[in-house]
Amino acid sequence: MPELDWDKTINEILSGTMACQACNALGDRMVVGYTRSVDAAEFAERCTECVDKSDCDARKLVVVCEACAPKYRVNGELMDEAGLMTVRMDECRRNLEESADYLATYWKEDLETDDYEDLQKRLEEVDPELFKEEDSWRIKLEEEYQQLHRWFREAGIPIPDPGWRSQYAEEIIGIGYTTLLGD
Repeated sequence: MPELDWDKTINEILSGTMACQACNALGDRMVVGYTRSVDAAEFAERCTECVDKSDCDARKLVVVCEACAPKYRVNGELMDEAGLMTVRMDECRRNLEESADYLATYWKEDLETDDYEDLQKRLEEVDPELFKEEDSWRIKLEEEYQQLHRWFREAGIPIPDPGWRSQYAEEIIGIGYTTLLGD
């Protein structure tokens, strides 16, 4: 009799099963959406590295069971794993676009200087530390995008808006930076 591969068996059983980020309940469908609840900062994926979560009213993408959705005031929809991954990919894309816009020009709005010449320079010339922080965030997001892209491929599900990746790569390269998402 062949030996049972427990890891494979467990993975097959749990395939498509999601866990509530708030209470860890398992289910095939969860409420996926956004909340500004301060308490949701304790489990929201984008908040894991935040140091002070006690006063976070930022908009957070969360995955919760139907019982937890009202508690955390989640504005979302009940969806399966494919729906969740589509929302995560859209969220990642929005964050990447915001990062590209920030590197291109938005940083100038935050710059506190009387030297107009600084506005003609690139961020890494004016504030190397801020550039390093923003660029490392962008790279982290690009790695996340690659993981999401792989998930769709492995699941045999078409990539939503497949042309987005090449548009993003062209934008990043156009402003003088490299990207993990294309040449």
